[in-house]
Amino acid sequence: MNKKLPNTSHTQVLIIGSGFAGLGMAIQLQQAGITDVLLLEKAAEPGGTWRDNNYPGAACDVPSHLYSFSFEPKHDWSRKFAPQSEIHQYSLHLIRKYQLAGHIRCNAEVSSAAFVESTASWRVTLTDGEVLTCAVLISACGQLNRPAYPALPRLAQFQGEAFHSARWRHDLELRGKRVAVIGTGASAIQFVPQIQPKTGKLMLFQRSAPYVLSKPDRAYKPWEQTLFKYVPGLQQLSRGLMYLHHELRGLAFISMPWLMKGMRWGFERHLKQHIADPMLRARLQPDYPMGCKRILISNDYFPALTQPNVQVIDTAIREVRAHSIVTADGQEYECDVIIYGTGFAATDFLAPMHITGRAGQVLNEVWRDGAEAYKGISVSGFPNLFILYGPNTNLGHNSILYMLESQFRYVVGCLQAMEQRGLQWMDVKADIQARYNRNVQADSHRTIWEQGCTSWYKIDSGKNTNNWPGYTFIYRYQTRKPELNHYDCQR
Repeated sequence: MNKKLPNTSHTQVLIIGSGFAGLGMAIQLQQAGITDVLLLEKAAEPGGTWRDNNYPGAACDVPSHLYSFSFEPKHDWSRKFAPQSEIHQYSLHLIRKYQLAGHIRCNAEVSSAAFVESTASWRVTLTDGEVLTCAVLISACGQLNRPAYPALPRLAQFQGEAFHSARWRHDLELRGKRVAVIGTGASAIQFVPQIQPKTGKLMLFQRSAPYVLSKPDRAYKPWEQTLFKYVPGLQQLSRGLMYLHHELRGLAFISMPWLMKGMRWGFERHLKQHIADPMLRARLQPDYPMGCKRILISNDYFPALTQPNVQVIDTAIREVRAHSIVTADGQEYECDVIIYGTGFAATDFLAPMHITGRAGQVLNEVWRDGAEAYKGISVSGFPNLFILYGPNTNLGHNSILYMLESQFRYVVGCLQAMEQRGLQWMDVKADIQARYNRNVQADSHRTIWEQGCTSWYKIDSGKNTNNWPGYTFIYRYQTRKPELNHYDCQR
């Protein structure tokens, strides 16, 4: 048995984060009979990224039947691609059904965690100074939880309102305002069409044009929802076909980049269908191979850009002034509001937490050349620390929830093995982790993400720290059970 440190609250398993990863992990631990679990949530309520990203038009770009847990299907999704509010409600449903509310502490932000070898425990310190201990620490922070802000000269002198799309100001009236949107990523292409009719003028500052395909979305009819509910296996079949369709797309991302030509044709058709002006169409042509950055889907983004109150600006920003933005060519664009659609600090895994492992190793130092982990889950020198949606487990072609379910099974397997064998901790061997990540990086060089662009999938050196360079069923097979001979185990 682990010794309990004085003046602390001890839990068998601490989970940091209460989004899909944290909730799903807690449910799977519960199903395995592990109930001494506490989820720490830094915000005032649970929900993760689908709580935070509540901007106008927020929705998923993975079909709803696929973007939900296989162990908790929902038959009455309103649309093929669910809106943010419905996904957030699904999260709250999970909490209610599996009675997780008593296991979640909100307003509990972790500032640091240190492994105490003498007691085989993690000592977790919250930002308010409270200290907790646990036998097992699970990070469920995800990759998309810390907004990234652009480093623009003299940004602080702007006297209007400014906010990030993940921190949307619903109290701010945009009607008639001159609004500058910086960034053209997945969030911007959703909220720009929603706010465009309200604004007096919308200026879209674009650093690089995204590839945007049409979105095969529609509302589910009541009779379809009824069939999904009452016809055995129908929803599983729907989910399976969606999974297969998306996995087949992976051929173009992973093994045969030349297949992107077909998707490129779909983009060109979508662009020409909605953008008649050849000059605007030229501005909206990406200058990098398709798939190298995230491919986006929308039916109303391009039409919104043709409206008379919208201006697309693809010249670099030189500086920000009190009431305007100035581009490199000297043009000044007056604005009342700036909205950042600039994504997230996705490669800064576990930041800003300070994580210390065995022999005083600091995770940020260990990861100074880019984050890596064995199967994206375990890091050598940090026993009993398990990371969900960790390094190299993001996807460009399928549902991340499928990857998460693979990780849930693996982590539960580790905890069960520790219990059955009387282990105090498991620490993945350094050579095993190094060999695994050499293979991941070698596989990455064959993918579309290495075809000549910068993206949030990679760090400045060009190392891919985010994406899984393979098929999801391969990852599912690799995580089917823990290999204890790959770990140093302490009894």
